[in-house]
Amino acid sequence: MHSPHDPYVRVRGAREHNLKNVRVDIPRDTLTVFTGVSGSGKSSLAFGTIYAEAQRRYFESVAPYARRLIHQVGAPAVGEITGLPPAVSLEQRRSAPGARSSVGTVTTLSNSLRMLFSRAGDYPPGAERLDSDSFSPNTAVGACPECHGLGRIHRTDEELLVPDPSLSIREGAIAAWPGAWQGKNLRDVLDALGHDVDRPWRELPAKDREWILFTDEQPVVTVHPVRDAGRIQRPYQGTYMSARRYVLHTFADTRSRALRAKAERFLTSAPCPVCGGSRLRPEAMAVTFAGRTIAELAGLPLSALAEMLSGAGAGGEETARVLTGDLLARIGTVTELGLGYLSLDRTAPTLSSGELQRLRLATQLRSGLFGVVYVLDEPSAGLHPADTEALLGVLGRLKEAGNSVFVVEHQMDVVRRADWLVDVGPLAGEHGGRVLHSGPPAGLAEVPESATRRFLFDEGPAPVRETRAPSGWIRLTGVERHNVRGVDAAFPLGVFTAVTGVSGSGKSTLVGQVLAGVLADRQAGDEPGPGERYCATATGLEAVDRLVQVDQKPIGRTPRSNLATYTGLFDAVRKLFARTETARERGYGAGRFSFNVSGGRCETCQGEGFVSVELLFLPSTYAPCPDCHGARYNPETLDVTLDGLTIAQVLDLTVESAASFFAGTPAAERALTTLLDVGLGYLRLGQPATELSGGEAQRIKLAAELQRTRRGHTLYLLDEPTTGLHPADVEVLMRQLHSLVDAGSTVVVVEHDMAVVAGADHVIDLGPEGGDRGGRIVASGTPAEVAGAAGSRTAPYLAKALRR
Repeated sequence: MHSPHDPYVRVRGAREHNLKNVRVDIPRDTLTVFTGVSGSGKSSLAFGTIYAEAQRRYFESVAPYARRLIHQVGAPAVGEITGLPPAVSLEQRRSAPGARSSVGTVTTLSNSLRMLFSRAGDYPPGAERLDSDSFSPNTAVGACPECHGLGRIHRTDEELLVPDPSLSIREGAIAAWPGAWQGKNLRDVLDALGHDVDRPWRELPAKDREWILFTDEQPVVTVHPVRDAGRIQRPYQGTYMSARRYVLHTFADTRSRALRAKAERFLTSAPCPVCGGSRLRPEAMAVTFAGRTIAELAGLPLSALAEMLSGAGAGGEETARVLTGDLLARIGTVTELGLGYLSLDRTAPTLSSGELQRLRLATQLRSGLFGVVYVLDEPSAGLHPADTEALLGVLGRLKEAGNSVFVVEHQMDVVRRADWLVDVGPLAGEHGGRVLHSGPPAGLAEVPESATRRFLFDEGPAPVRETRAPSGWIRLTGVERHNVRGVDAAFPLGVFTAVTGVSGSGKSTLVGQVLAGVLADRQAGDEPGPGERYCATATGLEAVDRLVQVDQKPIGRTPRSNLATYTGLFDAVRKLFARTETARERGYGAGRFSFNVSGGRCETCQGEGFVSVELLFLPSTYAPCPDCHGARYNPETLDVTLDGLTIAQVLDLTVESAASFFAGTPAAERALTTLLDVGLGYLRLGQPATELSGGEAQRIKLAAELQRTRRGHTLYLLDEPTTGLHPADVEVLMRQLHSLVDAGSTVVVVEHDMAVVAGADHVIDLGPEGGDRGGRIVASGTPAEVAGAAGSRTAPYLAKALRR
């Protein structure tokens, strides 16, 4: 029994995910870093066990009725945790922020700015004072009535909706209509309403064309569909929706990126003619502070806003001094974390997960809490080495305020500054889940099986590699996009290029939007697309046959999507089961062995393997399906075995085990070998996509790409591929990327890891700062040349990496 004043968080019997009955003591009021290779179990210990238990205890103190309204994670698999204070979690995983969510709303800085205008703004003579809500585009009293507070108006016209008027409606004249049954239904509804769907569009009366495309009416009519051979189709009540209404509705409400992108092709976007893009009513825009409207201040980079406020609030009234002082203090923590280039009106969907986490961290720093455990997920993600010092300063201040800071981290500069280190491993998945070291970082030197030790103590020199010579160049001139203005950029072909620079310097804009855009436009062969509009000229594109972008977005959003389905491995496995003697005797095809369709799956759980049990005031819990006990298939399907294993048992194999099991089967072997090559041998074939980290998702995409037979010259674009990866995993990933270049392709990465940059053939460094103070190419050339460039924020860190 430990005393209430025990200075340690003591974990006993942690079994979450792959943790092997872990027992560990962690001192409070410290900066403690959890390390280990990807999949070792460090997040399962920090988030899945310690934070989850703190959250569970807090919810037990909440009234049962209120508890029903809060998403609860449930109790972790752990014997006991003592000495655990309340906890605050700052994870990388984002919710789905809407277009109305912004830097100002995430940090609550918008609330303070609105209060400043409400209480200390300069009003026109005779105007009554407005409440702070009147300065918000997200409220009915503040939003512009024309654009509803969005700032832009989306319109369409006949030329966009009907690109080929020589076609009839039946032949697909209305290109904006949906495909498949829904489009056919709209055609049949028009037919039932008496419109001629077989006459060329241009020959229809102008009044009819106008109504079909733009009416706001939604008439309901009985449709008698044309009978297909062998199918009986009964009459039904069909509702008509005009092409404009369908496009605007899809663009505004769909969660599908593909459908939204398709709808966008039929729309033109322009600033709202009423508010001019300010999103606010005229009454709010008539109020100024220091001669500027609230929309003008919200559009300034935070560093520039701070400069303006510090001058404006100095000699003003007491109310203005108090409110500007509060704003300056809040902005200070955001700029300290290297985010001074962001503006308050920058929308949340355009922020990286690392930027979002640091904004939340800045908000916590101002909250004044003490005595809590902050659990952070890689706060250095997406952070240039120049900004890491500032991050460490912020973490240090959280600790000095009387808090415990527990950080899951791969950046060795952060690990070296920790008071306490918990190293989990030694490897991933079933080969991990043990605490190898819990103590001061220096003690890890005595743990030979730790994968972290070699990188923490810089043991051994980096391998020397010959710099490759380019086989050609892609040259972009006059690039104009966001803060990248009038830039000429040259990307070498046939080599490995790293694009560097501080956060907000324009790296992702130049690579992910402009370079990727011009290549995608050329491959599509359509009218000039967004990429071509962002630069004056682009040459050398003909040398690239294929563009592949590999990002960290999830490979699926439901548990039904998994590693085996994404890589195509599951198709090969199902065919193998269908060829077994039992399957042939029973007439089972490959579809029988899918858990996504009826037939072979367990219908009680619909192939999920578990059922949700509602416990009213407690968090919903998931229990194994009472019929299939988690196997996902019905008993008849599980009668079929392949070399002694059922389909459910095969899905439960790790990639490593499956590689041995399917040795000699080319279709399965190819996918499994590439997964092993990118260091994912520890994942189970049926592991749901929802359980995968961003780094794991990116490597699965890369493995899926590697197994394809490559024809022609491919250009691979990767945005911070090392995010979420331990240095040992980075080595594995880099071997694969360099092998792509050796095979004749081109690889371009946006990267902050100086070890990766030091191993590149060519470096393009943007800066010198972020936002308006960035967007220029500061240096380009070999790593050694950029390391010696004057005025580059990257140069000293790259020089240090080259010396190592």
